[in-house]
Amino acid sequence: MASSEHSNERITPSLPPPAGPSDRGVSKPQVRVSPKNPARGLPAVSETIPTSAAGNKAADHDRLPAESVIASKIIENSPPWLFSMAFHMLMLIVMGMIVYVRFPPRPIELVAQTDLSDREGEQLEIDTPLGKPNIENLAEHALITPDNKPIVDDPLAAPSNMELTPSALLSSSAIEAPQIGSALSGRVDGSAIKTGQLARYGSPGTQMAVKKGLAWLARNQHRNGSWSLSGPYDDGVNKLMDNPTAATAMALLAFLGDGHTHKYGDYQKNVAAAWRWLSKQQDSDGCFFRDGPFNHRFYTHGQCAIAVCEMYGMTKDSDLQKPAQAAIDYCLRTQSPQGGWRYVPNVDSDVSVTGWIVMALQSARMAGLDVPKDSLDKVSYYLDDVAQYDGSRYPYQKGGDVRLSMTAEALLLRQYLGWKRNDPRMEAGVKWITAPENLVDFERDRNVYFWYYATQVAHHFEGEHWERWNNVMRKVLPEKQVPRGKEGGSWDPNSPTPDQWSSNGGRLFVTCLSICMLEVYYRHLPIYSSVPRR
Repeated sequence: MASSEHSNERITPSLPPPAGPSDRGVSKPQVRVSPKNPARGLPAVSETIPTSAAGNKAADHDRLPAESVIASKIIENSPPWLFSMAFHMLMLIVMGMIVYVRFPPRPIELVAQTDLSDREGEQLEIDTPLGKPNIENLAEHALITPDNKPIVDDPLAAPSNMELTPSALLSSSAIEAPQIGSALSGRVDGSAIKTGQLARYGSPGTQMAVKKGLAWLARNQHRNGSWSLSGPYDDGVNKLMDNPTAATAMALLAFLGDGHTHKYGDYQKNVAAAWRWLSKQQDSDGCFFRDGPFNHRFYTHGQCAIAVCEMYGMTKDSDLQKPAQAAIDYCLRTQSPQGGWRYVPNVDSDVSVTGWIVMALQSARMAGLDVPKDSLDKVSYYLDDVAQYDGSRYPYQKGGDVRLSMTAEALLLRQYLGWKRNDPRMEAGVKWITAPENLVDFERDRNVYFWYYATQVAHHFEGEHWERWNNVMRKVLPEKQVPRGKEGGSWDPNSPTPDQWSSNGGRLFVTCLSICMLEVYYRHLPIYSSVPRR
């Protein structure tokens, strides 16, 4: 708007999830099994009736009206599964009424859409002052529900197999979080920090790729300041899956990562226009999600919250403090009893959605906004609950198969929540995700979502694992960037092989995450090292 080691992270709109190539040759982990929920299947009960009781029962039937006798016979002769089905149907109706009453549907607003960027690649031109957009544009999206669209666990549309029963919380690591107040200070162009980090880890090629990528984004920004997942470029998503709010947030993150804000930078106008449009999507609750598939809500909101918090942290613009805090407050109010987030406020959790929301909370901490420790502790409890391999690997949801993408995402959260660099669980997890067979490779197991999180984890961890990962990443990514032409500066989601998110995120999604990966040297300063912060 959110993994080589999983079986269903990439699908096409009309096909069931295929088996992921990286699942081959990996042993099934040992999974803790909790007792079954009695509500999911009532045990059969045998009843023995004494002879005398049976005789009295027959006599009672003779005294009952004919209708009562018939009803009694029907009940007596009904199979046990019929009662079970009726019971579960009643429970579903009750839970549906609870959700409907607590979260009533929002009235639909019909808004006329005007898009002035009919020509592909048209450059944004905005001369109006900040706060007054050129045009009003609230994109309408067809609602895709489980009845008419397969749901998959990806960063834009994850699967819908909710369990409404929260898991028991386990003990937290209770490790003090690192100092993060100056983590955004490496982005300033020409600063000693940015120059030093690029000289140490990057290359002229990596930074040139960032510049070309941002130029491609600027060429494809709509005149109203937004971006789209569906075009006007090639290889966009199906228009029914479009999400301009998430697309705009992701593009903003790429610009902010290189030090461009609405106050300064080469793309000041682009960022200012994007924020003018994006700010109009935030409602009175602080939420940025408007319309679209129901499972887009927290992916969209998380990405928008990261963007506004980073923009506030980088500029300290007082006009941004209120919307940034409101976005974070919405996250805090909607945390589930399990400790994470998923599709519906206060209901269920998965590692993928939780990762984007916790990154928003982390961005808020970087910006000096209020994030209660209790909320962060609940996230740690949730990660403890789903972890496998003694905490070094993670599934999408509790009890599932471990995945590279979810492990990388969870380890990044662990780093921000306070795990030490020498924690054996951290060391084992980083070793796994940066193993030679898991390095960036466009010809095999191409997965930009996994690469995006693994790059950040390895960057913070530093050392030999980071060196191994970075030596490949900084070479391969610039090589695979489209060199010239209409799409020059972007990354093709389908060539040389399809990315696992090509149909769900398209060219813009793949390009934005690739840019952020190449900005990693200075985008967030490493947590554990002694890199100067000023």
